[in-house]
Amino acid sequence: MKQKRFLLTEDRIPRQWYNIQADMPVKPLPMLNPSTGQPVKAEDLYPIFAEEACRQELDTEHRWFDIPEEVVEQYAYYRATPLVRAYGMEKELDTPAHIYFKNESVSPVGSHKLNSALAQAYYCKMEGVTNVTTETGAGQWGTALSYAARLFGLEAAVYQVRISYEQKPYRRSMMQVFGAQVTPSPSMSTRAGKDILTKSPHHQGSLGTAISEAVELARMTPGCKYTLGSVMNHVTLHQTVIGLEAEKQMELAGEYPDVVIACFGGGSNFGGISFPFMRHVFSGERKTRFVAAEPESCPKLTKGEFRYDFGDTAGYTPLMPMFSLGHEFTPANIHAGGLRYHGAGVIASQLLKDGYMEAADISQHDSFAAGCMFARCEGIIPAPESCHAIAATVKEALKCKESGESKVLLFNLSGHGLVDMSAYDQFLAGNI
Repeated sequence: MKQKRFLLTEDRIPRQWYNIQADMPVKPLPMLNPSTGQPVKAEDLYPIFAEEACRQELDTEHRWFDIPEEVVEQYAYYRATPLVRAYGMEKELDTPAHIYFKNESVSPVGSHKLNSALAQAYYCKMEGVTNVTTETGAGQWGTALSYAARLFGLEAAVYQVRISYEQKPYRRSMMQVFGAQVTPSPSMSTRAGKDILTKSPHHQGSLGTAISEAVELARMTPGCKYTLGSVMNHVTLHQTVIGLEAEKQMELAGEYPDVVIACFGGGSNFGGISFPFMRHVFSGERKTRFVAAEPESCPKLTKGEFRYDFGDTAGYTPLMPMFSLGHEFTPANIHAGGLRYHGAGVIASQLLKDGYMEAADISQHDSFAAGCMFARCEGIIPAPESCHAIAATVKEALKCKESGESKVLLFNLSGHGLVDMSAYDQFLAGNI
């Protein structure tokens, strides 16, 4: 009998985002103002972020936030995204595991990043902001913000990590097509960039350097706010549409995940798919495992230290309680630019500390090998970042093969790799 391939969608888009902070058994430690050492208040963040994003950031009481209707209308262009049963991958691995993936690559910009970009651009527009600025690594977030800014009539300036700016020219082109100004970071256009280049003239950049420059530009430009693509609590809040949809879709499939897996840079796509499922672990209803797959060249979860640290290189951000490799850490120039960040988000850091999630570090070679296998089985070329989640899923599936257990595995395909083909060229040529 021919197997039915699930391409599950849900007509009703979630109307609320889920705030896991309200349900966490141990609340995250507060962010601190580096000047006073006191916990940050929402109004302390107003000069940088949209005010509604600031309120969401620090809210530990309300489980649900209404999604603005204008944002829902934009979500409707691509949501709900498909949940797919990966029969080809299961057959290739000869595993009894049932493997599902949430396909966020179908968004207009090819990744999950648009889920928060639309929300942040909307809040900025409603506040009377005219310009937004941000950083980007591989370019997925910069592309999403550039597109969202255009939709809501905002001007966007993006600082892209220099090595990614050079490795991924088509990401840069996509941002420029949407009307954004794109600058490689570190640059000579900000004091933070000048200081970094004076110290290290050949610095290839990091998300920390790009954040410093974007925050500085926002502070110095009237009518401008900074937007962030990961790490912060409000960003992960917006991404929970992924997991909320996946819950309903898994119900339609008649299954429930034993393991939920996602790649991990700052934590937005991991939290987006994991946190709605994790609330059932808090309540004792489920015993799902949650695995964050990070690059072994930037192992903040597996080898970092839990401490207060800055979120950027120059020290412009509040001090954040997180697993960190140090805010001056410069990762290796791997192709998964979206994962080259020194620290983990506050919520994910607390959850890892308390044992509600676990981490696996993946080599660049293993991630691309898994990505190629997935592409040949499922017909989708994944982003280098997503390849890490696929590699971690392969490991879990092979454990099932060894034990004979038929577990249900769910991973987030955070984006496609169709503008990352130069990275695949390097892998196929044996240069990774």
